[in-house]
Amino acid sequence: MGGAGGSAQAPAFVDWEFAKATGRRLTPAGPEVSPAEAQEIVAAIRAAAARAQEPVAETSRMHAPGQAPPALVVDRPTWIALNLDSMAALMSPVFEKVAADRRLPATGAGMSVGSKITGAEAGALLAFMANKILGQYDLAPQGTPRLLLVAPNLVAVQRELQVDAADFRAWVCMHEETHRVQFTAVPWLRAHLIERATSLAGDMTPTPSELAARLREVVGRLPDALGSGGGGLADLFATPEQRAKIAEVTAIMSLLEGHADVVMDDVGPKVIPTVAEIRGKFTERRKGVGAADRLLRRLLGLEAKMAQYKDGAGFVRGVTDEVGVDGFNAVWSSPETLPKPAEIHDPAAWVRRVHG
Repeated sequence: MGGAGGSAQAPAFVDWEFAKATGRRLTPAGPEVSPAEAQEIVAAIRAAAARAQEPVAETSRMHAPGQAPPALVVDRPTWIALNLDSMAALMSPVFEKVAADRRLPATGAGMSVGSKITGAEAGALLAFMANKILGQYDLAPQGTPRLLLVAPNLVAVQRELQVDAADFRAWVCMHEETHRVQFTAVPWLRAHLIERATSLAGDMTPTPSELAARLREVVGRLPDALGSGGGGLADLFATPEQRAKIAEVTAIMSLLEGHADVVMDDVGPKVIPTVAEIRGKFTERRKGVGAADRLLRRLLGLEAKMAQYKDGAGFVRGVTDEVGVDGFNAVWSSPETLPKPAEIHDPAAWVRRVHG
């Protein structure tokens, strides 16, 4: 997400400019390419994104209204900056909640130092993620949504997998273009997801007076949160009611990611000749992380994120097998037809509920 500025309260709690500077310093350099190669790569990615529109519309049977703005091909620091802007927008309810509960005024040198510490933490988190993201449909809570493609990461992963560069670019663009279609062909979806995410962020953040009691619960939950498939640090601080809300949002994200994965694979070898090879190697790559990286992924909930692709794709294929693509597309009818958490693992239950 990106393209939004922080709220009036945001600078008092997080120094977002310091976060961006920290992210720029910490993010690793991308693969070595000459200036001429870089220009060619950026142009090729833009072209691949434009060519993805027709196959995605045909395969998904969903059509985005109007002319899409061209994809924004970015480097890692730009991706960090855009996502920190969105983070500022989404965290506004959190700042308002904490500010309302504060016992001491949020002023002075101590607050300034605290905002830089939280800014450094946010920048470091985004720096870790910046070399892993291939593309993203930026929901931009207070800005203009747009398709982002991270050029150095596309080059790095393509070289690592040793797959055809043009096919790999096309394959990734199919996934991200599917997200663009999801949020533009379904008018209510963007606002619905932003509202759920913003509400959940505000609801989950303990106020200073709640923090001590919440911390006492953390130790007992630590093994589950860091276990395989755990939700990471968010699970540690969530109440049972909040975990139910997290499950609802996770079901939506599983649908979106799984649907994009299915479409990117189903466009077929006529569009991407080496699609089967790319999928096979990419799936193996997801499994091949080291122990330290796996622990960090669990802390951040990224391992659960990886499960969303598999779970969501299973749901999409299960529904499509029963009622076809058009029957599946009933999922976009309203918030009530989105899959419930249990239905992600039981597509037939969704079919019975929605199609009778």
